Amino acid sequence: MSGHSKWATIKRKKAATDSARGKIFTKVIKEITISARDGGGDPDANPRLRLAIQTAKSNNMPQDNITRAIKKGTGELEGVRYEEITYEAYAPGGVAVIIESVTDNKNRTVAELRHLISKKNGNLAESGAVSWMFERKGSCECGEGKCEGR
Repeated sequence: MSGHSKWATIKRKKAATDSARGKIFTKVIKEITISARDGGGDPDANPRLRLAIQTAKSNNMPQDNITRAIKKGTGELEGVRYEEITYEAYAPGGVAVIIESVTDNKNRTVAELRHLISKKNGNLAESGAVSWMFERKGSCECGEGKCEGR
């Protein structure tokens, strides 16, 4: 119950929905920027960018946010530069793990990963120490694992 202030309830609900929407928008913008940088800014020639744009539109992202993210990725606009980095680690019990991350600050990311892994008695490995055990087979089109039959 909001007591006698209906506006307080509305304000809290709006803040919660805006926060959730902001998190989704941030993830989608990172994906659009990276895919535009790697494969170009044309969605017809870049399937990863096309999928990211489709995801953005399904989450009701404004068109100018999408075009701004594409321009940042292609270098037309200045902004934060996101990079995809792969880390290799040994989890507790000697389990080999490959961690794929997107970051704007490599040093912060590696420090956070090292802290999280070492807290559970694991450790980061050198490049190539774990990757020979894995083989990339493919990836899901939708990014959510729902494309099994395609």
